[in-house]
Amino acid sequence: MSAATEKGTISAALVEEALLELRRLGHDAEALLRGVGIDPPALAQPGARVPAALYARLWLASVRVLDDEFFAMNRRRMKPGSFAFMARAALGEASVGAALEGALRFLGLVLDDLDPRLSRCGALAEIVLDEPPGPPPRAFTCFTLWLMIHGLACWLAGQRLPILAIDLRSPAPDYDGDYRVMFGPNLNFSRPRSRLLLDARALDQPVRRGKDELRRFLAGAPANILVRYRDPQSLAMRVRAHLRALAPADWPDLEALARHFHMGASTLRRHLAQEGQSYQSLKDQLRRDLAIAHLDGGEPNFAELAFGLGFADASAFYKAFRKWTGATPGQYRTLIRQRGRHAAIVQTARED
Repeated sequence: MSAATEKGTISAALVEEALLELRRLGHDAEALLRGVGIDPPALAQPGARVPAALYARLWLASVRVLDDEFFAMNRRRMKPGSFAFMARAALGEASVGAALEGALRFLGLVLDDLDPRLSRCGALAEIVLDEPPGPPPRAFTCFTLWLMIHGLACWLAGQRLPILAIDLRSPAPDYDGDYRVMFGPNLNFSRPRSRLLLDARALDQPVRRGKDELRRFLAGAPANILVRYRDPQSLAMRVRAHLRALAPADWPDLEALARHFHMGASTLRRHLAQEGQSYQSLKDQLRRDLAIAHLDGGEPNFAELAFGLGFADASAFYKAFRKWTGATPGQYRTLIRQRGRHAAIVQTARED
């Protein structure tokens, strides 16, 4: 991952994705780019990127031109003010989960082609997109919707809500680097259905925002949902990136990790605590993410998976996985297969 990606910039590929429908409708995309401070010829340079703040300005400019907050990617426009209305309504709920359910119902009314719904199973929660028959929407469409939903949920909770995985029906785009920075590495394409997987316990958190904070949040949108809760420079994210580059059996102890980051163990522990994390919680989260990714990909041997994740034996892995998800590895894999079959049946019925 390049340093540019990590410092709050957006690739030229995503800029072009944002302009696709605007161009198709006959609008002057180059004039729009120049109007927000982006040089159109510079976008054609290899590896070109723009500051996230300029991408946010481009989003707002497209809203004015298209009279649509969703880049004209749906048959029915998402009229300006829709996101603000959704956020105000969500603020009146007691929990993040209740706020999300209300926001998703609202989006289902606003968007004809994407009907998001929230479901829970034990310690897992998923936001599923019920899509009409036919070709899937492009990845950029789904990721823009996830950005709105997840960004709002993070703001309501006052912290980043970790994403366990994202599945999309659409094929992988030519470039997905920005999506992996924004949403995490566990992105899966050409799947039977589109969904975002969360830890259900995060949804039980109270809404921690007030009306004054809402005004500031809306004044800063969409720039604040592009970068505020996706801080790859935080110590926790740097620790995760370091661990992900190693096999779990090679993960260092706290003292060795602190030396890697050129600080004392107590300092590292204190900085992680300030971010609401601990070294043990980060290791647990990463093991959980890796376990779910392997099971979702059809990992057949639980003993090998347990060993690969650094557990002493399969029973320790079973115990930890049940704590993470409320299900055994076998139950979770069966659930994934059942849902995949159900999604295929529903899709076939719609096409018939």
